[in-house]
Formats: sequence, structure tokens, C-alpha cells
Amino acid sequence: MILTAQEKEMLSGKEGNAVQKSMEILTSLGEIFRAEKFVPVNSVQIAGVSYHNLGDAGLEFLEDMAKDGKVRVKTMLNPAGMDLENWKEIGIPQDFADKQMKVINAFRKLGVTITCTCTPYLVGYNPQKGEHISWSESSAVCFSNSVLGARTNKEGGPSALAAAITGRTPFYGLHLDANRAPKITVDVQARVKGEHEFGALALAIGKQTKEKIPFIRGIKKASLEELKSFSASFPTYSGAAMFHMEGITPDRVSAPAEKIVITQKDVEDAIKFLNDECEVDFVSVGCPHCSINEMERIAYLLKGNKVSKETWITTSRQVKAEAEKKGWTKIIESSGAKIVCDTCLAVAPLKGRFKGIATNSAKGCYYGRGSNGFKTSFMSLEECIQEAVRK
Repeated sequence: MILTAQEKEMLSGKEGNAVQKSMEILTSLGEIFRAEKFVPVNSVQIAGVSYHNLGDAGLEFLEDMAKDGKVRVKTMLNPAGMDLENWKEIGIPQDFADKQMKVINAFRKLGVTITCTCTPYLVGYNPQKGEHISWSESSAVCFSNSVLGARTNKEGGPSALAAAITGRTPFYGLHLDANRAPKITVDVQARVKGEHEFGALALAIGKQTKEKIPFIRGIKKASLEELKSFSASFPTYSGAAMFHMEGITPDRVSAPAEKIVITQKDVEDAIKFLNDECEVDFVSVGCPHCSINEMERIAYLLKGNKVSKETWITTSRQVKAEAEKKGWTKIIESSGAKIVCDTCLAVAPLKGRFKGIATNSAKGCYYGRGSNGFKTSFMSLEECIQEAVRK
């Protein structure tokens, strides 16, 4: 790789141990992917925040980097393994909470903003079209590349932290124009509506397109929440970190010659694939984290009702504060549902606590099954709330 004079000094150790380690990580990554140089980044999102995923080795790495490291650009965190304020209320044990707070304190010492959300674009982190960033969480990466038109690869936790400490990332992959072009056209001949159907559509497309970036036709309109759901499901069930959707996403591209068709049956089959025969004892909505519009819908559906099983509404702390101003938090919590911030079902230590989960997230089904051994019941947001209050 061609390094600037400053980058050479970083690599030599003149700017400290954390900077040197970061440059070693990034130059190794650049050499693996044959990047010619680095590109400056304007923001970083770090995944690998939950102690459930990091363990003691990850915590030790973070604490070592925090001895002399500081981030140089706007940097935020993906969800942790618990609600940082109300962890007892959601059943997190003391020993886990102690380790999780050590992780958070290391990030805080590094100068990272403790956002703990998978939807940074809902809380003020809105990169512009063409802007280079270094984000980690798969749904946020897909949303920023596809819906916002920013440029990022799917970073691992260490490479994202390294980018934050140095302010740059190797110039390869989705930072390059050529690698953002679609490789296959997808004609959608199905009617889809709502977050869960968009998640199922993404699963149906991803299983067929695999690692190819698709150019999707046939979707007339899509809300922010539907695109959020699609962006979560698509990289979970495919090998690609972005998509193009005609008339909706900002990059103007041509339709590739290779083509597939997605029918109503394909979407219905995806929904069936996500549904197990199970008795639900846990309802979780908010993977990715709920928007303010979703919080309003949930409050409307729960008003005057009581939940009969453990129910989590996961969202960012900023969106919760906004919902509180509008009176929606009180309505939701009066039902017995828990508004859970800073975490979600994908990264919290939940294995063994529940058997069957109802969720409107196709990604949530993937992690519910894979990480926690849950049976899954996949349904709309409205149906999830109905399940929560059903006796």
C-alpha cells in the first residue's frame, strides 16, 4: 500500500501503541484486499460491543487500546448485551453486567459516543451520498450503502475501532465505484407491505442472488421502516452488503442482463421458512431498533391492554426519550411491556431463558434460532402485539 508520511509515522509507533496497532490491523486488511491506499472516513460505527460476543479476550484488547488511544472521527457503538440502565429489570445477571460496563467504560475512555444502537441513521448519524464511512453492523452497513448512498464495507469490530483511531480505512470493496454496480436484475412480481413482508422479500431475494448486488424492480414505494427491515434481512441471508431498488435508492445504475423473478409464492415460502410450530413465551419487536413511528404504532396498539408474556420493545435511548415526550413510553410500559434500550435479542445473553419467540424481524429469527436456540414465530408488528396480549 502507498502510505502518506503521516500514515508511515502512525505505523512506526510515533503516535503511540493504539495508533500503531490500528495501522497494523488496517495495513494487513488493505494488503489482503489489495488496496492501493487509505481513504479518510467521516464516521465510524463499532460492532462487537456485547460482552456476550467479546468475552474476556475482547475486553482485554479494548482496555489495552484505551490506555493511550483516542478516536479521531465521530464514532458510535452498536448495541451492547444489556440495557445499560435497567439491566436488572430484563434479567441480566450481576457478573455479566459488571463485565459489560467494563467494555463500555473502555469505549468511553477511547472517546466513543455510547449510542448502543443498530440504527445510527435514526439518531443523527446521517452520512451523505458518496461519503466514506467505516461502519460494522450489517443492517446499518446495508442501509447506509443502499438507501443513503454512503460508502462502507462491512467492518469487523477491530477494523472499525482501528479506523476510528486513525481516521482512515483501506480503499477497496464498496468504497470503489466498480464494486458498487449491480450484477443481477430482480423483477419482483409480488405485492409486499409492512416491515415483516419486506424482510421476507429480502430473504427470498438474498437466497437466490447470494453474493451478487441486485438491481430490484417492481417495488413502487417503501417506507423508512420497510427499508430498515429489508436492509437487516438482506445481508443476513445473502453475501452482499448493498442493493439497488429502482426509483427508491439514490445510485443511478443500469439493469444487468442476468435476471431472476421473485413471485408471491417466493415471499410466502420465505414467511413459512421463518415460522416454526411453537408456543410463544417471548415477544420482541425492534430488530433493528424501533423508529419513532413504530413506537407510536406500538403505543396505539397497547393502549388499555396488558401483556401476558415477556415483551421487549427494543429501541435507542434517543428514540425512547422522544417517545417519552409524546406520552407513548408511559402507555407502552403501563401494559407491562418493557422498553429496552442499548441492546436487542441478537446480542443479549438469552439462551435458555425462552423457548419460542414472536418477532416481526427476519434477522431476529435468524439470530433467535442460531444464537439462542429459540423456535420462531414470524409475523407483522400488529400481530406481535396481539400475541403479546393474548392469554
